Amino acid sequence: MRRILPALAAVVVGLALVPAPPAAAAADQSSLTRWTTTGDFGRGTSKGLAAKSGRMTIGTGTSVTKYKDPRVSGGKKSYNKGSWQSPWQSVGFDARTLIPSWSITTPGGTWARIDVRVRNGTTVGSWDTVARWSSGTSRVKRSSYSSQTDDLARVSTDVVTANAGKSFNRYQVRVMLHRPKGSKSTPTLHAVNAVAASYATRSAPTSATTMTATTDLAVPASSQMIHRGHFPQWGGGGEAWCSPTSTSMVMRFFGKGPKKSAYSFSKGADSFVDHAARYTYDHQYKGTGNWPFNTAYAAGYSLDTFVTRLDSLRDAEAYIRAGIPLVASVAFGRGQLTGSPISSTPGHLMVIRGFTSSGQVIANDPAGSKNSAVRRVYSRAQFEKAWLGGSGGVVYVIRPTSVALPG
Repeated sequence: MRRILPALAAVVVGLALVPAPPAAAAADQSSLTRWTTTGDFGRGTSKGLAAKSGRMTIGTGTSVTKYKDPRVSGGKKSYNKGSWQSPWQSVGFDARTLIPSWSITTPGGTWARIDVRVRNGTTVGSWDTVARWSSGTSRVKRSSYSSQTDDLARVSTDVVTANAGKSFNRYQVRVMLHRPKGSKSTPTLHAVNAVAASYATRSAPTSATTMTATTDLAVPASSQMIHRGHFPQWGGGGEAWCSPTSTSMVMRFFGKGPKKSAYSFSKGADSFVDHAARYTYDHQYKGTGNWPFNTAYAAGYSLDTFVTRLDSLRDAEAYIRAGIPLVASVAFGRGQLTGSPISSTPGHLMVIRGFTSSGQVIANDPAGSKNSAVRRVYSRAQFEKAWLGGSGGVVYVIRPTSVALPG
């Protein structure tokens, strides 16, 4: 389950501005920026990091800091620290929300901290920490941070939201890489992404389909419900695990994921889902529904991943035609999604795997009671309303670089 959450204007891919589709409403705008290449990182400012063919690693000139994770026993430990800071990124409109995501590998007790700040004109907000990220838990347990508020914006788990009556038109992202002092293990920054929007949720007329034939990607089906009661320390399975279950389905579609030996700790069926839940679990939020934690987990398996907002199901159709299933965040009340295995939800993740020739949504809904009950066909109008009204069109994009993004 996803917590209750309070049009695509332009997309910046590799820092090149792509015009919005003509159908985007002027009042609803969003903008995705990605820093993924050596040139992209070179536009920012780094300290103690070295650029190596599209990635940043800890180099020379690092500072030393001490840190103790409150959830890990023992005293403070010393770390070499380096940082990368993006330039001020112009949004081009009055933004209300910002969702950062990242790809960072963290072997051997290394970890990263991700900070964001926003500005409006000459008013600059404070640096707010969005996450401590680590693939392991020996020294640092991955977590979002408790609510942080300044005069412009506040952080709520994985979303930076402008305060009432406020907005921002620029932002920066800062990533701090840490490795134990004296260690040869090195964290590596591969990508930083952020999607800004003028909204948190949207209401829009049902979009007209672009489909002329049914396209149904063969995404393996996995039920979150067969994991009910598994590992209470990571959320307990069942309805709590929609996000890692959906993430796992897309990873398996592309033949990616952990080796069986990595999830030998679980003896149940589809134990790769237990692995995903364990390594996406947010120890602050106490759940597995943190959006960028799920994409960061998938990125650890040689996949290009990011969180973004789409304007409508027409945009999702372009991804499906490109061979890329999407994980979509929805919310709906009783009777608002006919055929759903759950009657209502304040927040739920499922996979868009295809569309019928008439534009109905073919989904892998992990809330199905068993794997054979996961594939569903939903009304386009009902699904789009639940998606735009629930999360403002949030999706996880997960794909190997060999599969091109839609233009």
